[in-house]
Amino acid sequence: MDSINSDRTAQLQKLMQQAGFSSFKALSATATVSEKQIRALRQGKLQTVRLETLVKLSRALQIAMTELVAVFVSEELTASEQPSTSGDSQAAHQAQDVAALRQEYDRLLAKLEQQKQELWQEFQQSSWQTLESLLLQLPTAAYAAQQNPNAPAVKLLPLLRPIDVLLQQWGIEAIASVGSEVAYDPQQHQLMEGNATPGDRVRVRYIGYRQGEKLLYRAKVSPV
Repeated sequence: MDSINSDRTAQLQKLMQQAGFSSFKALSATATVSEKQIRALRQGKLQTVRLETLVKLSRALQIAMTELVAVFVSEELTASEQPSTSGDSQAAHQAQDVAALRQEYDRLLAKLEQQKQELWQEFQQSSWQTLESLLLQLPTAAYAAQQNPNAPAVKLLPLLRPIDVLLQQWGIEAIASVGSEVAYDPQQHQLMEGNATPGDRVRVRYIGYRQGEKLLYRAKVSPV
Protein backbone atom coordinates (compact mmCIF):
# COMPACT_ATOMS: atom_id res chain seq x y z
CA MET A 1 0.00 0.00 0.00
CA ASP A 2 1.88 3.04 -1.22
CA SER A 3 -0.21 5.59 0.66
CA ILE A 4 0.40 3.79 3.95
CA ASN A 5 4.15 3.65 3.37
CA SER A 6 4.61 7.32 2.42
CA ASP A 7 7.22 9.46 4.18
CA ARG A 8 6.04 10.84 7.54
CA THR A 9 9.34 12.45 8.64
CA ALA A 10 7.98 15.99 8.49
CA GLN A 11 5.06 15.16 10.75
CA LEU A 12 7.31 13.48 13.31
CA GLN A 13 9.86 16.33 13.22
CA LYS A 14 7.08 18.81 13.96
CA LEU A 15 6.09 16.86 17.07
CA MET A 16 9.76 16.60 18.07
CA GLN A 17 10.27 20.36 17.79
CA GLN A 18 7.24 20.99 19.99
CA ALA A 19 8.70 18.66 22.62
CA GLY A 20 12.22 20.09 22.34
CA PHE A 21 13.98 17.23 20.51
CA SER A 22 16.64 18.17 17.95
CA SER A 23 17.39 14.71 16.59
CA PHE A 24 15.88 11.27 16.16
CA LYS A 25 18.74 9.88 18.25
CA ALA A 26 17.76 12.09 21.17
CA LEU A 27 14.14 11.01 20.87
CA SER A 28 15.23 7.36 20.75
CA ALA A 29 17.31 7.74 23.92
CA THR A 30 14.65 9.61 25.89
CA ALA A 31 11.79 7.33 24.86
CA THR A 32 13.99 4.20 25.22
CA VAL A 33 12.88 2.87 21.84
CA SER A 34 15.05 1.73 18.95
CA GLU A 35 15.85 4.03 16.07
CA LYS A 36 14.58 1.25 13.82
CA GLN A 37 11.07 1.67 15.25
CA ILE A 38 11.28 5.43 14.80
CA ARG A 39 12.41 4.89 11.22
CA ALA A 40 9.37 2.69 10.59
CA LEU A 41 7.12 5.46 11.89
CA ARG A 42 8.87 7.99 9.66
CA GLN A 43 8.25 5.71 6.68
CA GLY A 44 4.55 5.62 7.47
CA LYS A 45 4.60 1.98 8.52
CA LEU A 46 2.36 2.58 11.50
CA GLN A 47 0.98 -0.94 11.37
CA THR A 48 4.46 -2.39 12.08
CA VAL A 49 5.19 -0.24 15.14
CA ARG A 50 4.59 -2.00 18.44
CA LEU A 51 1.99 -0.60 20.82
CA GLU A 52 4.56 -0.36 23.60
CA THR A 53 6.74 1.77 21.34
CA LEU A 54 3.88 4.13 20.56
CA VAL A 55 3.12 4.53 24.26
CA LYS A 56 6.77 5.40 25.03
CA LEU A 57 6.95 7.85 22.12
CA SER A 58 3.72 9.57 23.15
CA ARG A 59 5.15 10.11 26.65
CA ALA A 60 8.44 11.45 25.32
CA LEU A 61 6.64 13.76 22.89
CA GLN A 62 4.26 14.83 25.68
CA ILE A 63 1.07 14.08 23.76
CA ALA A 64 -1.69 11.54 24.24
CA MET A 65 -1.23 8.17 22.60
CA THR A 66 -4.43 8.65 20.60
CA GLU A 67 -3.19 12.04 19.34
CA LEU A 68 0.09 10.50 18.18
CA VAL A 69 -1.70 7.77 16.24
CA ALA A 70 -4.22 10.25 14.84
CA VAL A 71 -1.45 12.47 13.41
CA PHE A 72 -0.09 9.67 11.26
CA VAL A 73 -3.44 8.12 10.41
CA SER A 74 -5.41 11.27 9.64
CA GLU A 75 -2.77 12.55 7.24
CA GLU A 76 -2.91 9.30 5.31
CA LEU A 77 -6.69 9.25 5.30
CA THR A 78 -6.77 12.77 3.90
CA ALA A 79 -4.36 11.86 1.14
CA SER A 80 -6.16 8.63 0.32
CA GLU A 81 -9.57 10.26 0.14
CA GLN A 82 -8.59 12.77 -2.57
CA PRO A 83 -10.50 12.30 -5.89
CA SER A 84 -8.85 9.78 -8.15
CA THR A 85 -7.82 10.77 -11.69
CA SER A 86 -6.35 7.43 -12.75
CA GLY A 87 -9.43 5.32 -13.11
CA ASP A 88 -11.44 2.94 -11.05
CA SER A 89 -8.53 0.66 -10.17
CA GLN A 90 -6.62 3.47 -8.44
CA ALA A 91 -9.77 4.56 -6.62
CA ALA A 92 -10.33 1.00 -5.41
CA HIS A 93 -6.70 0.80 -4.26
CA GLN A 94 -7.06 4.02 -2.29
CA ALA A 95 -10.29 2.81 -0.74
CA GLN A 96 -8.48 -0.31 0.47
CA ASP A 97 -5.74 1.87 1.96
CA VAL A 98 -8.30 3.95 3.83
CA ALA A 99 -10.05 0.86 5.18
CA ALA A 100 -6.73 -0.67 6.29
CA LEU A 101 -5.67 2.50 8.06
CA ARG A 102 -8.97 2.88 9.85
CA GLN A 103 -8.88 -0.77 10.90
CA GLU A 104 -5.33 -0.38 12.24
CA TYR A 105 -6.23 2.82 14.05
CA ASP A 106 -9.23 1.16 15.71
CA ARG A 107 -7.08 -1.82 16.68
CA LEU A 108 -4.46 0.40 18.30
CA LEU A 109 -7.09 2.36 20.22
CA ALA A 110 -8.70 -0.87 21.45
CA LYS A 111 -5.33 -2.22 22.57
CA LEU A 112 -4.51 1.02 24.35
CA GLU A 113 -7.83 0.99 26.20
CA GLN A 114 -7.32 -2.62 27.22
CA GLN A 115 -3.81 -1.85 28.43
CA LYS A 116 -5.08 1.11 30.46
CA GLN A 117 -7.70 -1.06 32.12
CA GLU A 118 -5.15 -3.77 32.93
CA LEU A 119 -2.69 -1.25 34.39
CA TRP A 120 -5.44 0.36 36.46
CA GLN A 121 -6.54 -3.02 37.83
CA GLU A 122 -2.95 -3.95 38.66
CA PHE A 123 -2.50 -0.63 40.46
CA GLN A 124 -5.67 -1.16 42.49
CA GLN A 125 -4.70 -4.70 43.42
CA SER A 126 -1.19 -3.68 44.43
CA SER A 127 -2.48 -0.75 46.49
CA TRP A 128 -5.13 -2.91 48.16
CA GLN A 129 -2.55 -5.50 49.17
CA THR A 130 -0.40 -2.77 50.69
CA LEU A 131 -3.31 -1.24 52.64
CA GLU A 132 -5.05 -4.54 53.40
CA SER A 133 -4.18 -4.79 57.10
CA LEU A 134 -4.97 -1.11 57.69
CA LEU A 135 -8.34 -1.24 55.95
CA LEU A 136 -9.42 -4.35 57.82
CA GLN A 137 -8.34 -3.20 61.30
CA LEU A 138 -8.91 0.55 61.13
CA PRO A 139 -12.75 0.62 61.19
CA THR A 140 -12.77 -1.47 64.36
CA ALA A 141 -10.19 0.81 66.00
CA ALA A 142 -12.23 3.85 64.92
CA TYR A 143 -15.39 2.32 66.39
CA ALA A 144 -13.64 1.74 69.70
CA ALA A 145 -12.44 5.33 69.76
CA GLN A 146 -15.95 6.63 69.10
CA GLN A 147 -17.24 4.80 72.15
CA ASN A 148 -15.01 7.04 74.28
CA PRO A 149 -15.38 10.65 73.08
CA ASN A 150 -12.70 11.78 75.54
CA ALA A 151 -10.07 9.49 74.07
CA PRO A 152 -7.27 11.33 72.20
CA ALA A 153 -7.69 8.99 69.22
CA VAL A 154 -11.08 10.56 68.42
CA LYS A 155 -9.29 13.65 67.12
CA LEU A 156 -7.59 11.53 64.45
CA LEU A 157 -10.79 10.16 62.92
CA PRO A 158 -11.36 13.09 60.49
CA LEU A 159 -7.92 12.37 59.03
CA LEU A 160 -9.17 8.98 57.87
CA ARG A 161 -11.92 10.33 55.60
CA PRO A 162 -9.69 10.48 52.48
CA ILE A 163 -9.41 6.69 52.72
CA ASP A 164 -13.20 6.40 52.49
CA VAL A 165 -13.17 8.68 49.45
CA LEU A 166 -10.48 6.56 47.80
CA LEU A 167 -12.47 3.37 48.33
CA GLN A 168 -15.56 5.02 46.86
CA GLN A 169 -13.59 6.03 43.76
CA TRP A 170 -12.45 2.45 43.35
CA GLY A 171 -16.00 1.16 43.72
CA ILE A 172 -15.16 -0.67 46.95
CA GLU A 173 -17.87 -0.70 49.61
CA ALA A 174 -17.93 -1.97 53.16
CA ILE A 175 -20.07 -4.90 54.24
CA ALA A 176 -22.08 -3.44 57.15
CA SER A 177 -20.40 -1.31 59.83
CA VAL A 178 -18.60 -2.20 63.04
CA GLY A 179 -21.01 -2.67 65.93
CA SER A 180 -24.11 -3.06 63.79
CA GLU A 181 -26.44 -6.04 64.13
CA VAL A 182 -27.32 -7.84 60.91
CA ALA A 183 -28.85 -11.08 59.75
CA TYR A 184 -26.17 -13.73 59.44
CA ASP A 185 -25.25 -14.55 55.86
CA PRO A 186 -22.41 -17.09 55.53
CA GLN A 187 -21.69 -15.77 52.04
CA GLN A 188 -20.78 -12.35 53.45
CA HIS A 189 -20.03 -13.02 57.12
CA GLN A 190 -17.39 -15.06 58.92
CA LEU A 191 -18.12 -16.25 62.46
CA MET A 192 -15.35 -15.48 64.93
CA GLU A 193 -16.92 -17.59 67.70
CA GLY A 194 -20.02 -19.57 68.57
CA ASN A 195 -22.60 -20.85 66.13
CA ALA A 196 -25.24 -19.22 63.94
CA THR A 197 -27.60 -20.23 61.19
CA PRO A 198 -28.52 -18.02 58.23
CA GLY A 199 -30.85 -15.26 59.37
CA ASP A 200 -29.71 -15.21 63.02
CA ARG A 201 -28.76 -11.84 64.47
CA VAL A 202 -25.01 -11.27 64.62
CA ARG A 203 -22.87 -8.27 65.53
CA VAL A 204 -20.19 -7.01 63.13
CA ARG A 205 -16.75 -6.83 64.74
CA TYR A 206 -14.61 -6.34 61.65
CA ILE A 207 -16.10 -5.06 58.43
CA GLY A 208 -15.69 -6.81 55.10
CA TYR A 209 -15.38 -5.38 51.60
CA ARG A 210 -16.73 -6.05 48.14
CA GLN A 211 -16.10 -4.44 44.78
CA GLY A 212 -19.17 -4.67 42.63
CA GLU A 213 -20.13 -8.34 42.49
CA LYS A 214 -16.69 -9.45 43.71
CA LEU A 215 -16.30 -10.31 47.40
CA LEU A 216 -12.94 -9.13 48.70
CA TYR A 217 -13.28 -10.00 52.41
CA ARG A 218 -16.14 -11.31 54.48
CA ALA A 219 -17.12 -9.31 57.56
CA LYS A 220 -16.17 -10.96 60.85
CA VAL A 221 -19.13 -11.33 63.19
CA SER A 222 -20.17 -12.80 66.53
CA PRO A 223 -23.59 -14.11 67.62
CA VAL A 224 -25.73 -11.62 69.53
